[in-house]
Amino acid sequence: MNKEVILYLFFGVLTTAVNFLVYFLVLKLSDNYVFSTTMAFIVAVIFAYVTNKKYVFENVTSSFKKLLDEFFRFVTSRIFTYIIDVLGMILLIEYLSHGEVVSKIAVNIVVVGINYILSKIYIFKKEGI
Repeated sequence: MNKEVILYLFFGVLTTAVNFLVYFLVLKLSDNYVFSTTMAFIVAVIFAYVTNKKYVFENVTSSFKKLLDEFFRFVTSRIFTYIIDVLGMILLIEYLSHGEVVSKIAVNIVVVGINYILSKIYIFKKEGI
């Protein structure tokens, strides 16, 4: 495993921790799990973007416009894999009768892989490549 993959997995664990922390803090304040989930998703995506850009892919953008474009690609790709996550869970649990824990682990392995590939070749690609 190379340094980039190790850092990606490390910051992925931290992103998950941020997601859980924000979820439970907001839930305690709002008592609304949908709002809490949404806030946790937003904060986690921003955290993941910053850490992936700076530490994992060590990406530098040459203009504010390119930075906004890169951030937009990151957010849309995460929404795309969120949809894959939800659909995968429905497929495995509702139609194939697998347990929730096994399904979540299996789907998350796929989602993490897709997120890494999208980050590497679509979001944080080196300029001029």
